[in-house]
Amino acid sequence: MFKRRRPAIQMKTAEQIELMRKAGLLVGETLALLRAAVEPGVSTLDLDKIAEANIRDHGGIPSFKGYHGFTGTICASINEEIVHGIPRPDKVLRDGDVISIDCGAIVEGWHGDSAITVPVGEITPELEKLLAVTETSLWHGLAAGVAGARLTDMSHAIESYLRTQGSYGIVEGYGGHGIGTEMHMDPLIPNHGAPGHGPVLEVGMCFAVEPMVNLGTKETEELDDGWTVVTTDGRSSAHFEHTFAVTGDGPRVLTALDEGREWFAKLGSDGSAR
Repeated sequence: MFKRRRPAIQMKTAEQIELMRKAGLLVGETLALLRAAVEPGVSTLDLDKIAEANIRDHGGIPSFKGYHGFTGTICASINEEIVHGIPRPDKVLRDGDVISIDCGAIVEGWHGDSAITVPVGEITPELEKLLAVTETSLWHGLAAGVAGARLTDMSHAIESYLRTQGSYGIVEGYGGHGIGTEMHMDPLIPNHGAPGHGPVLEVGMCFAVEPMVNLGTKETEELDDGWTVVTTDGRSSAHFEHTFAVTGDGPRVLTALDEGREWFAKLGSDGSAR
């Protein structure tokens, strides 16, 4: 009987991680522009044009545009759309919506990938909590990404926090991933599961962590466009993502403008290696 081989994880040098930081910072700055541009009456294609212009003006290449035929620079997913929404001129934001904006950029051959979910005007307290707990769960996952941990320690940290916050649907079948010279690389990082499984995290590994959390069911379906993933009950979803590097000083969040210092302080974690 053959032993199943674990997927190879691309290792990066310190210099290569600095290049990934350039890509990550460009993504983070682009998402900050998009957050400020979100308001009722704006279309998802309007947001897409802002993203592409900013990435190209700063020497980057949009990761998503042309990826397996995808037409956008961003994925723009509104309300019950979980991920992979295609930017379109007729998808116009309305007061009370929430929109997930996923963005990627390539700089000198290295990728950054991040996502935020943004309220449009005034949203309900239920949606405010959904966004808050989803983003916080991301940071619990990132804080678990230290040298010496196991891959699913991040998965478990995300799920464990979410289970304390209410009865949310934690999306299965989609999750985080390795990243580096390609946007999507081994391994897949689920947003649920037991700790202590998978490869040991080592300095030089880079991952994108991205919880997707629904108000109702965890069940999903893909629309006929071949991209957009939605909740089967029509209730809203939230999605947050960051790219980070495992370092000897703890997780370095390459797509966060401050590399994660504020959030780690808020969680009471310095991200130090085990």
